Amino acid sequence: MSALYMIVGTLIALGVLVTFHEFGHFWVARRCGVKVLRFSVGFGMPLVRWHDRHGTEFVVAAIPLGGYVKMLDEREGEVPLDQVDQSFNRKTVRQRIAIVSAGPIANFLLALVFFWVLAMMGSQQMRPVVGAVEAGSIAAVSGLQAGQEIVSVDGKPVAGWGAVNLQLVRRLGESGSLQVVSRDVDGGTEAAHTLVLDQWLKGSDDPDPIRSLGIRPWRPSVEPVLAEIDPQGPAHAAGLQTGDRLLALDGVPLADWQQVVDGVRVKPSARVVLTVQRGGEQLDLPVQLATKGEGKAAAGYMGAGVKPVEWPATMLREVSYGPVEAIAEAANRTWTMSVLTLESLKKMLFGELSVKNLSGPITIAKVAGASAQSGVGDFLNFLAYLSISLGVLNLLPIPVLDGGHLLFYLIEWVRGRPVSDRVQGWGIQIGISLVVGVMLLALINDLGRL
Repeated sequence: MSALYMIVGTLIALGVLVTFHEFGHFWVARRCGVKVLRFSVGFGMPLVRWHDRHGTEFVVAAIPLGGYVKMLDEREGEVPLDQVDQSFNRKTVRQRIAIVSAGPIANFLLALVFFWVLAMMGSQQMRPVVGAVEAGSIAAVSGLQAGQEIVSVDGKPVAGWGAVNLQLVRRLGESGSLQVVSRDVDGGTEAAHTLVLDQWLKGSDDPDPIRSLGIRPWRPSVEPVLAEIDPQGPAHAAGLQTGDRLLALDGVPLADWQQVVDGVRVKPSARVVLTVQRGGEQLDLPVQLATKGEGKAAAGYMGAGVKPVEWPATMLREVSYGPVEAIAEAANRTWTMSVLTLESLKKMLFGELSVKNLSGPITIAKVAGASAQSGVGDFLNFLAYLSISLGVLNLLPIPVLDGGHLLFYLIEWVRGRPVSDRVQGWGIQIGISLVVGVMLLALINDLGRL
């Protein structure tokens, strides 16, 4: 991945999301009659600054890892008598709630706009047709068979494998029944399947929901002829070359590239023997495989690839919406992702999901760069997901976050008087500790992935 894409993608992502979040606070504060002293995107040394006719200072600062809106407040310093009525602390509790909640709400609205644009742009999706089912797997026991197309998961219609995966992710760590409806790829009567889950993938560091059920998505047959070699990988070290046709792996005949992928994946750090055809010659080459991932997610890595093949038109599906239909689709996706984010946090808290799935700034930067390099659609999709994450995280009832302030104001609304400064001080100290701890954990996870 180009470092330029990663840097530019990250700056654009953070710049857009932070600016929109803080603008939500700013816009509502102005309409509630609060004097805004500063609107800053970033922290640290100001790079650019200017003032508007209301005296608000706008700043673009050097460290692009957040932002803030500073308002007139008697708790933070002396306020001239003629401006007391413009102080944040003098506003009604409902106005303060509106100002604080406006930031996260702005993030949800921004995600909805991005999803609306994406829905109108349309996308080409791979039909969720089952290519193979592992014997004895959860899917096999339910009666799911190769050649069937998955129509819905837990009552939610699915148009492609991405939608199937999204519905499955919602059930990670759970026990119970997973309802899947299928039909033959050429049409026909629908069939219902009940997949029994028992603490399914609970605590998994790198869950692969579709594969863990024993399902292998259909894909066109690809001949095992090498077209690319990682110069730092095991294949290159073993002497494999582009153009080599792989005939067998440890004596097991190979007819399709997927057999190679599956065979290598289950042998991390193992020594294997590949039988290859090079010109008119047949060679047996020992290969010391590497490992990618860790723990239960560890997989073998060979460092070789084949030419991509074209998918038949019958196995692809074009999905797009008109301007009005796209609004409902965008609202549904925003709601679904918001609930999924909240459920994932809850599952991490109760040990149903591994905390190693938590990502920090390094992973965000890598994904920002990869999505920017992939195209406008992928980048907008990334921005929408990140905006939702920012909105949900900020609404958590943790002091120092917007949700913590909302909690104090809601208590004040119910009690008729504010929470004492001492209690708020304790809450802020606890909140800072929690936020710093989570940030460090996410950073450790990022470094581990590197």
